[in-house]
Amino acid sequence: MTELNYHHLRYFWTIAHERHLTRAAQRLHVSPSALSIQLRQLEDRLGHALFDRRGRALELTEAGRIALQHADAIFAAGAELVSTLKGRPEGASPSLPPLRVGSVATLSRNFQLQWLRPLLARCDLKVTLHSGTPRELLAQLGAHQLDVVLANDAVPRDRAAGWHSTLIAQQPVSLISAKPRGRRRAFVFPDDLQGADLLLPGGQGAVRAAFDRLIQAAGIVPRVLAEVDDMAMLRLLARETGALALVPPVVVADELKSGLLVERCSIPQLVESFHAITVGRRFPHPLLADVLEGKLAPKRPG
Repeated sequence: MTELNYHHLRYFWTIAHERHLTRAAQRLHVSPSALSIQLRQLEDRLGHALFDRRGRALELTEAGRIALQHADAIFAAGAELVSTLKGRPEGASPSLPPLRVGSVATLSRNFQLQWLRPLLARCDLKVTLHSGTPRELLAQLGAHQLDVVLANDAVPRDRAAGWHSTLIAQQPVSLISAKPRGRRRAFVFPDDLQGADLLLPGGQGAVRAAFDRLIQAAGIVPRVLAEVDDMAMLRLLARETGALALVPPVVVADELKSGLLVERCSIPQLVESFHAITVGRRFPHPLLADVLEGKLAPKRPG
C-alpha cells in the first residue's frame, strides 16, 4: 500500500486555498521552488496532476478537487481532535468550536432564521452556514465537515452511514396569494382550485406528494403555472403573478404582515416538517444536543 505523506498534503492544502504558489510559500515559510518540489512529489505519489497551471494562478483539476475535499476533512478532524482532547489549565473556560450548519438550498430562509436566532445570540459561539443539495451536504456531514444538516425531509436511518434525523419543527401549509380585488366569499378547498392558477413546490417533497393525492382524490384539475424548488422564488412569484401558492405561512411571513400577500386557505391535512440530520460521532459538538432539543439559551457578554 502506498502511504500518504501528510506533510506534502498540508503543503497541497495550503496551495489549494491560496490558489497561488508564492503566497502559499510565504505562508508556509518555505521557498516557492521547494514547495513546487513537494507538490510534485505528492502528485507523483497520487498518480494525478492536482493543478492546472495558468500563468501564476493555479486551478484545481478534478483530482485536485477530490484531494482538497479529503484534505479539508482530514485537517478539520485534526483541529477538532486538538480542541476536544487537549488539556486546559484548571478553571479555564473551554472554547467552543464553531457550529457548522448545512442547510438544503430549498429550505425556507425565514425558518432558518428562526432556528438560528438562539445560536446567533450567544457571545461564545460562532456559526458557519453552508447551503447545498442534500447529497452534497450529507457527504460533508459524513466527512465531519458539518455538525448538522437542516432539511425538509428525513433521511432513512442507516446504521452503516450513521445518519439520524430529528424532527425539530412542523409548520402548517396554506394557499397564499395577493389580495383579491373586491369582496369575495371564503375560499373553499379543494373545490375553488378547479381551473385556478397555481404555484407549487417541486415534485420530490412530502408536502407536494400529499397535496397531489388530495386534489386527485377530489377530481380537481388546477392550472399549474410553475413548479419551484426555491422557496424564495416561490415567494416572489406569488407576489408578482397573483396566482395561488402552496407554502407554509412562515415562508411569506413578512408579506403576510405587510398585506402584500394574504392567506386564502389553510390546509389542515398538510404540514411541512423540518429535520435536523446528524451522524454518529464520538465527540459531537458540545452544544449540539441542546440545539436539537431546543434548550439552547442565549449567552451574553459579562
